[in-house]
Amino acid sequence: MSRSVNHAASKARRKRILKQTRGYYGARRNVWTVAKNTWEKGLTYAYRDRKVKKRTFRALWIQRINAAARQEGLSYSRLMGMLHDKGIEINRKVLADLAMNHQEAFKAIVDKAKA
Repeated sequence: MSRSVNHAASKARRKRILKQTRGYYGARRNVWTVAKNTWEKGLTYAYRDRKVKKRTFRALWIQRINAAARQEGLSYSRLMGMLHDKGIEINRKVLADLAMNHQEAFKAIVDKAKA
């Protein structure tokens, strides 16, 4: 008696993964074992980089705040220390947006921290 392997399900699984690797280069898109390996590695990178993205944005916000603070004659760490001492609770994302797009509002916050 022949062995039952449920070819319809395994073919559908392969087809789904090969469809997801459609834009890859060379054998990564159409050779099953290579495509499966690169697809799995891509999922690993996607999981990891969802966390790295948060770090990258925080670093960008800090650089923007630092640049704007230096124009006001302060360093980033001195500015953040002053804000903390005065009890001004504003997160880095909003502070960086103010530094980039609303310089007068950022200057008002810096003046409030200096006073």
